[in-house]
Amino acid sequence: MIDKKFENPWKKKSSKDIYDNAWIKVIEDQVIRPNGSDGLYGKVLFKNKAIGILPLDDQNNTWLVGQFRYTLDEYSWEIPTGGGPQHETPEESALRELREETGLRANKLTNIHRIHTSNSVTDEEGFLFLAQELEEGETDFDDTEDLKIWKLPFEEAYQLVMENRISDALSVAAILKVKCLLNL
Repeated sequence: MIDKKFENPWKKKSSKDIYDNAWIKVIEDQVIRPNGSDGLYGKVLFKNKAIGILPLDDQNNTWLVGQFRYTLDEYSWEIPTGGGPQHETPEESALRELREETGLRANKLTNIHRIHTSNSVTDEEGFLFLAQELEEGETDFDDTEDLKIWKLPFEEAYQLVMENRISDALSVAAILKVKCLLNL
């Protein structure tokens, strides 16, 4: 049933751009809802892919990145994440973001999941990776980043998810997926 194709019950009558910047575009569509009534549907279209990387060393340690998230008005601990430009493959973006945010270089990178972060209002598509066979190096933060790096046992990161202390969707999904995949 999950792979069955379904017809779209929504009908778009018109569309207009509301807002556009380097990262997102907001569109408002005039629609006919599945029940036949007229309505509006707002969509946020992302200009980058969401990339999340869970680094894991030979001793089952991982790295989290801490930063203040303006939209939430709170501090957040997350796996290394970033935007993947459309001209880069998700793998290229993952290796770049991992190096920029943690200084780590992965000699083994495994795509572990494709995810949609908030599919009721955005088209954001995310890719989650497990990074292994790591080499340490220098970070290269973006000019908008004020990051803290925390190396900890994977099991502690998993416990932070289970205690609701990590709430970032990419981080939760990657940590739970790796826990199941590797039976850690």
